[in-house]
Amino acid sequence: MNAIEEVLRIARAQTLIALCSTVPGYWFTVFFIDKMGRFAIQLMGFFFMTVFMFALAIPYDHWTHKENRIGFVVMYSLTFFFANFGPNATTFVVPAEIFPARLRSTCHGISAASGKLGAIVGAFGFLYLAQNQDKTKADAGYPAGIGIKNALLVLGGINALGCLFTFLVPESKGKSLEEMSGENEDEAAEGEGSSYNNRTVPVA
Repeated sequence: MNAIEEVLRIARAQTLIALCSTVPGYWFTVFFIDKMGRFAIQLMGFFFMTVFMFALAIPYDHWTHKENRIGFVVMYSLTFFFANFGPNATTFVVPAEIFPARLRSTCHGISAASGKLGAIVGAFGFLYLAQNQDKTKADAGYPAGIGIKNALLVLGGINALGCLFTFLVPESKGKSLEEMSGENEDEAAEGEGSSYNNRTVPVA
């Protein structure tokens, strides 16, 4: 197989996964985000990503047999589905809603940049970690890694941490931006203070 054929095979597989899991996951988020809420969707996404990652990693030898490859692809696709019907979508939405107006654009930018940095580290990190533990069997130019099975276990653990950190995220479903940032309360407090200061005391 030459390089062009390999690229075409990979592109075809990625397109199939995107059409069957990634894109539907985003549409599920669009339809359910205001019904289920951001917190529930993110928690559910991380939970099922953890489940499917461990389901791929723990019996990894089972999935390497030719007759089980379709099952592997299905499980792998489900991780993408719940990534997009989960944290991939909510991490774009939540930062735009929970920060105060005066800091919203800056904090949203920091959140987005952190997400992109995490994606880069995850993509390149997995590429290195997934290399065979025997350096002679690793891909050319790569050092020995921990193997695909152990790399999937690491990803499952990271998703489990995502579940825990989700409990720190406030729910913004059904709330206005002013309610989330407490701006109305601040304005009300300022208004009360102003009216109090403007009161006149009658002189006897």
